[in-house]
Amino acid sequence: MSKSESLEVEAAGVVSDVTPDAAELLKLLADRTRRQIFLLAMRGEVCNCELATALGLPQNLVSHHIRKLREAGLVDEHRDPHDGRWIHYTVNLPTLASAWEGLREALHPAAVSTRLPPCRRRGGEGTAFNQRLQ
Repeated sequence: MSKSESLEVEAAGVVSDVTPDAAELLKLLADRTRRQIFLLAMRGEVCNCELATALGLPQNLVSHHIRKLREAGLVDEHRDPHDGRWIHYTVNLPTLASAWEGLREALHPAAVSTRLPPCRRRGGEGTAFNQRLQ
């Protein structure tokens, strides 16, 4: 491989990534329980006891997952104005919008390219793959 071909391969190997907000959203929602909690919060304000009942989980486990979502800024919390023992959760719209924008930019179907690898553009002479085809 010539030096110019090597540089072309290195340049092609540069991988862009999603924004940090988008990466955090993907990481957190990869967990099924957190994904369910987040989807329930997307419907509107929810409390821990409601989430525990809906998911059939103990409240301490729901609290663990909510804490992860809160630490990432995806969920906000506030105490019930009538009974301070209860904490209610809502989706943080600015954080969700930022993450969604990062995902849209990186994963939009229009971003799919028709690029060919350098060996294919040269006709692939000498590659093991092309030798098997002959």
